[in-house]
Amino acid sequence: MSLTTGLNRRLAQLAATVAALLFLAACAQTSANRADGVSSLPASSKIVLMPLDIELGLLNAGGIVEPRADWTEAARGHLNTALAELLNDTNTKLVVNDGVDPYAGLGDTGVQLIKLHGAVGKSILVHQYVPPFKLPSRPEGFDWTLGPETRRLKEQFAADYALFVFMRDSYSSSGRAAVVAIGILLGAGIQGGHQLGFASLVDLNSGQIVWFNRLFSATGDLRTPDAAKVSATALVAGFPK
Repeated sequence: MSLTTGLNRRLAQLAATVAALLFLAACAQTSANRADGVSSLPASSKIVLMPLDIELGLLNAGGIVEPRADWTEAARGHLNTALAELLNDTNTKLVVNDGVDPYAGLGDTGVQLIKLHGAVGKSILVHQYVPPFKLPSRPEGFDWTLGPETRRLKEQFAADYALFVFMRDSYSSSGRAAVVAIGILLGAGIQGGHQLGFASLVDLNSGQIVWFNRLFSATGDLRTPDAAKVSATALVAGFPK
């Protein structure tokens, strides 16, 4: 593959992702997706909450997100707590790794599966939620997987399912807020800070994603417990019980 072809392909993928985000931003509601035949989970199913793939940052005047480690770690704790509260109110058992280093003891396979989930989830946002980007080769319905390597998590945690969460949250600086305001005056749509996230429930026997939900919002704040619970509630809407 030539350098030009590779560049064109990456640009096309970027354009598809941007188009998907614009489409999602225009949607007030989007229901969660479930694999065929999944309406509820077996009683007493054990779910392991994987370390959150999360990053918070400050959106500067030039539109660049500057990562903030302090915000990210605070949000990780708030979101872990909120998800545990919400999902423990079901007929399942949730295991949460909320230690100082959430990746400690996870192993290379677990880390790679978290990265894979981020990539697969972005593909779902584009090809499952946006009709013009539907893949004709994919079957109807919802059919996505992380592959058979998930069985290693089943053995490690003695769990039936794993819940993966991807979240990116940005907050406008004063400079960015001024740019957005000027854009409004000029009739130009300039993006401010926003939340983009998705969650997947994965069957650890097969690797199949049995439930998926996305969150895209121009508001919200993961830096405080109460606001994080609002986002967590939206993130797990439609979770099979």
